[in-house]
Amino acid sequence: MQPDSEPHPGQCQRAEPLEHAEEEAAGSGAQPQPEQESQTQNEPETDPEPEPEDSGVQLLHSPAEKKEPLADTPPAPQPPAPVPTTAAPGPAFVPPEGGYGWLVVFAATWCNGSIFGIQNSFGILHMMLAEDHQDPHDQTSQFKVAWVGALAMGMIFFCSPVVSMFTDHFGCRKTAVGGAFVAFLGLLSSAFATTLGLRYFTYGIMFGCGSSFAFQPSLVILGHYFRQRLGLANGVVTAASSIFSMGLPVLLKKVVGPLGLCRTFQILSLFMLVQSVLALTFRPLMPSSASGNRWRRSLIKMRKYFNVRVFGVVTYRVWAFGVATAVLGYFVPYIHLMKFVKEQFAETQREWVLLVCLGASSGVGRLLFGKVGDLIPGVEKIYLQVASFMVLGLMSMMIPLCRVFEGLVVVCVFMGLCDGCFITIMAPIAFELVGPMQASQAIGYLLGLMAVPMTAGPPIAGLLHDYFGNYHVAFYLAGVPPIVGGIVLFFVPLVHKRLKRRQAETSDPSTDRMLKNCSNGDMLPGYTDMETHI
Repeated sequence: MQPDSEPHPGQCQRAEPLEHAEEEAAGSGAQPQPEQESQTQNEPETDPEPEPEDSGVQLLHSPAEKKEPLADTPPAPQPPAPVPTTAAPGPAFVPPEGGYGWLVVFAATWCNGSIFGIQNSFGILHMMLAEDHQDPHDQTSQFKVAWVGALAMGMIFFCSPVVSMFTDHFGCRKTAVGGAFVAFLGLLSSAFATTLGLRYFTYGIMFGCGSSFAFQPSLVILGHYFRQRLGLANGVVTAASSIFSMGLPVLLKKVVGPLGLCRTFQILSLFMLVQSVLALTFRPLMPSSASGNRWRRSLIKMRKYFNVRVFGVVTYRVWAFGVATAVLGYFVPYIHLMKFVKEQFAETQREWVLLVCLGASSGVGRLLFGKVGDLIPGVEKIYLQVASFMVLGLMSMMIPLCRVFEGLVVVCVFMGLCDGCFITIMAPIAFELVGPMQASQAIGYLLGLMAVPMTAGPPIAGLLHDYFGNYHVAFYLAGVPPIVGGIVLFFVPLVHKRLKRRQAETSDPSTDRMLKNCSNGDMLPGYTDMETHI
């Protein structure tokens, strides 16, 4: 970090030719020309019109050094301006890799745990909503009720491109605080909603959008405090947040559920109210700096907000397409698994155990694969996602084949491990593909692309259930998209290596030197224009 008193590195470099020119003039003993001297004495003394100076020169020459020449003496050449000791650019920004960052990790943990703990436990809420809005004459009840949870999950990802704009403009802190409070209002108002259509808005739209504005800054802010240990930090956040996924099913089934749907939503809203307070810890690290004029800052903001350059990266396009394809069946088990257990194993009262197994194994997978991701270099981390999607698809297809409840427990353990791997490794892959300066937009656009298939999957599964009378076909088809998406992701590292070889053959040495002088941490996403250099 550079203190405010230091000149900008680019300005210091522009001032060097002027200093060398003055040194050469002083060394050659150049004297003022006689014609110029006589002409100066004959002309009346008037204030000379100041010539426009370069901004770099103004930084090196203070007003005290600019003195008017005496009237009866010829102007003497000024000595070369001394080069300030602080002119050299400071060291590149290095994240602290800990310290206050662990408090940020705790706040991000609560955010991830509250949002996805509630969403991953929606299978229980789904059954409560189906009972509350039961209509014996409606043959599409599962299809309609599934839209409540699907809309919420879809809005979490659909709003992500807009959240990227808010994060870059207002910063991580303001965006996360406002989003968590909107999510709190959505859950609280869901407690007093009386129709399914109204809960589409309160839970699906308000809670979903607010969660999106709270969730994405929690991903971005970790990159401000961690770089070498970013994978571990993401693993800790997602692993610790899985405690919510383990505890909330027990809370909903044994404690809150008997109180009724209204009390359930009221208690769940308290989680997001706490998050709106914890998000105040998402403070930036860089010192504030107002550089450039208003029009320049506005232009840079517009370019940043509508930044689609990430889609110019071929590997990012392939990766985004593969992930969006894979998640079409991703959320289906979380919503319909509880209803499937009730139909397949009517005598059991332990269906909530499956959600606990999903949460526990997901936590282990997030912590484990977060550390493993740090050990795998570059874009080869994507192979972890390839394996996770392949196994996830196979496990989804095996759900209807389980004839005993314990078989479902084993399936859920593997699905949780795959879930932990996919979520933990997502942000590090984005940093590898597009770099830290565009990581915020890359994550935002990826989550936005995931919104439509994730929203459509559960209602389609509910529609198939209403048509066939069981979930067999729904779970079989839900396993196909993850397998297809995993096959697509397999080619991303291969395409990346090919492009690297082609770039090495046609690279410009001057560009290479410029890129080497720019550290990954020089500018991070999520800073406002007043929090970082433009």
